[in-house]
Amino acid sequence: SSIVQGQPLAVLTTVHDTSSASPSEVMRITCSVLMAGALAGSAEEQKNRPVTKVINLLKDMVKQLEKEAEEDEEVYNKVACWCQTNDKDKTKSIADAETSIDRLVNKIEEETASSSRLNTEIKNLEVEVEKNQKSLDQATANRKKELAEFNEDEKDTLQSISALKSAVTVLSKHNGGAALLDMQAALRSTVHRHHDRLGDMLSISDMKTVQSFIQSPEDYFDAEPTFKQSYAPQSGEIFGILKNMLSTFEADLSQAQKDEMQAQSAYEQLKAAKEDEIKEGQDHLEEKQEELANTDESLANAKEDLEDTRTSLAADQAFLANLKEKCQLTDQEYEQRTKTRQEEISAVSEALSFLTSDEAHDLFSRTFNFVQRTAATLSANREKAASILASTAHRVNSAELVALADSVRRDAFVKVKKAIDDMIAKLLQDKEDEIKQKDFCIEELNTNERETELKNRDKEETQTKIDTLSNEIEQLTNEIETLQAEIQSLQTNLKRAGEDREQENKDFQETVADQRATVKLLEKTLDVLKGFYNKKHKGASLAQEDPAGPPPPPGFKSYKKNSGSGGVMGMIQQIIADAKTEEAEAIQAEKDAQAAYESFVKDTNDSITAKQDSITDKSDTKAKKEGELTDSKKDLENIMIELEELANENADLHKACDFTLKNFDVRQQARDEEVEGLREAKAALSGAQLTLLQRSG
Repeated sequence: SSIVQGQPLAVLTTVHDTSSASPSEVMRITCSVLMAGALAGSAEEQKNRPVTKVINLLKDMVKQLEKEAEEDEEVYNKVACWCQTNDKDKTKSIADAETSIDRLVNKIEEETASSSRLNTEIKNLEVEVEKNQKSLDQATANRKKELAEFNEDEKDTLQSISALKSAVTVLSKHNGGAALLDMQAALRSTVHRHHDRLGDMLSISDMKTVQSFIQSPEDYFDAEPTFKQSYAPQSGEIFGILKNMLSTFEADLSQAQKDEMQAQSAYEQLKAAKEDEIKEGQDHLEEKQEELANTDESLANAKEDLEDTRTSLAADQAFLANLKEKCQLTDQEYEQRTKTRQEEISAVSEALSFLTSDEAHDLFSRTFNFVQRTAATLSANREKAASILASTAHRVNSAELVALADSVRRDAFVKVKKAIDDMIAKLLQDKEDEIKQKDFCIEELNTNERETELKNRDKEETQTKIDTLSNEIEQLTNEIETLQAEIQSLQTNLKRAGEDREQENKDFQETVADQRATVKLLEKTLDVLKGFYNKKHKGASLAQEDPAGPPPPPGFKSYKKNSGSGGVMGMIQQIIADAKTEEAEAIQAEKDAQAAYESFVKDTNDSITAKQDSITDKSDTKAKKEGELTDSKKDLENIMIELEELANENADLHKACDFTLKNFDVRQQARDEEVEGLREAKAALSGAQLTLLQRSG
């Protein structure tokens, strides 16, 4: 009686403590309650028997499970909303970032090429401005030198003109005394300063007359000629020579002044043109420098934006990957919780249906009447089934079998056998699922290994491409720098060649001028000599009359030409011929030097143009390869991210699969033994039930 009265309290306590138990545990509790209900007693006791309380508890369990299902659904809906919203936002952010990265990469390529082009253009403009400035400086220096020379020549010429005017005035007025001395000093200074010029202006005889006049101007003012004047020109002759010199000096001064004005005008035009070119070049240079500064600033901003965008993209991709993983796990967990809870609700509902059916009511009554008579027989059969289950549970280390063995010791009816069938079905399903899991793990691990191998191959190829592009870019950079140095050297050589050519031309002009002056002077000298020595001289024939007094002393000897005159004139002619030959050779050498210089300038400019074109081509190639390098580095980053994802996936697969793969055979064998033990226990229960039915009949 104490056992019968105490057992329902234990059962109720168990049911209360295991409101969230699994279907097998609920079945065990239900079967225990059945036995307690069968032992309940009289009809009066059935109204308050524990079965009724169990039914109420089962109804409360159904409500609680349904409430928990609603709570889970509410939580799942919130998480699903969060997943959907963030998935959409991050996917859009990633797409926008990838678009921005492509745009920034293209912009960086374009502005890198623009920066290179602008640097080249700026260097060319700087060279051009410097060249124009040097040309202007040289022209200014030449103009200053020419002006100084003109001023000096003009001063000398004015002084000479003044001296000649004074001489003409003195001669015209037949003045002497102090005026004559002043005139003599002025003429002597004029002849000294303009000796070369007078050599071209006057004949030799005129030059001698002027020299004679300067030496003894008073001879030209005597009333009667002296013995010394018998061969000297008269004052009229020197007067004409001086007036001719005055006219020539005035004409030369006027022409020099006109030439100076023209030279100054030409210089002003050249200066204005060069200043315009320099200003235009400097304006272009400032524009290009400003454009380069803007381009470099935009390029730096683009690179910074690219780095920030890539950092943000990596963060968004990591967040999205974690979000997908979390949401997937949430989906799986919700699905599993829903499935488990539905099974639990089904089990509780089924138990509740069983307890409230008419068949159960009749069964409880028959069991209560029969329980005392069959207790001993049922106890032996239940103990046998329980022993089989306990032994199997010990071998396979199964807590569920331990619980089932305990349940068998308390009950051996249909529900227990159904629980055994359910467990056998579950074990077989687990076996099949584990086989599928094994196949899935093997396939996924192999796939992961293949993809990892392919990605590692892509990584090596991309790294090789990056190394190749880096080497090519470095080589192009060195080649561009070499070409720029060569262009600078060529421009320096061209400048030096121009300066050398200018000096050579100056030397040529001086040489030709000297040769021509020499020839002219020698030709005049030769003409003078020829005029004298080629002219026939007649001796003076005077009638000799008998002197009225004593005879005169002996007269002059007959005049003869100098015997060395022919040799002198021959030598002068040879010198003239040699001078003309040297002049012709100098002219030909100048032509050859000018042609060689023009050829050198043309070849050098062609070489500079070719090298500049090569720099442009190499700069374009470099910019393209830098773009390819950027893309390759981006590809390598993506490959590294994919390799990291594959490694994480591999780690997750090993975490999920290593236990299954290592223990597959052992678990399969243990599961088979568990199934076999369950079947033996069911067979034992079936034998006990058959005995019970036979006796009750």
